[in-house]
Amino acid sequence: MAGQEETTGGLAVGPVTVPADALTWRFSRSSGPGGQHVNTSDTRVSLSLDVASCRALGATRRARALERLSGRLVDGVLTVSAQTHRSQVRNRAEARERLAAILAEAIAPPPPQRRGTRPSRASKRRRLDAKRRRSDVKKSRSRPPMD
Repeated sequence: MAGQEETTGGLAVGPVTVPADALTWRFSRSSGPGGQHVNTSDTRVSLSLDVASCRALGATRRARALERLSGRLVDGVLTVSAQTHRSQVRNRAEARERLAAILAEAIAPPPPQRRGTRPSRASKRRRLDAKRRRSDVKKSRSRPPMD
């Protein structure tokens, strides 16, 4: 089966490839639509990766992933489940995609530091002039004061 071969290989996550033996698959019965098919087949897929001991990530990326995913990890293990499709093969592919996306976001380098800037004198003046014009427009719409 074509989908089966792609799920047995490693998981490409950006510049890193996580080996297949680092991934743990679990299958169980899915809920949702599917009629009697749901009651008899293990289509729900849980894919786990032990981030804390994954050597493929390297020390820097592993530390970054552990820090960013700290709320999602259970004992250093990241688990993703998929049960939207009736087919186990399609759920496997979806679980792989989800895990790869989460891990890629977690190991991405931080964005460059923002350099603080101040508004120029001309931009301050333009802003205040616009506020003054708007204020004058609103004043002109109101009733004149009674003397």
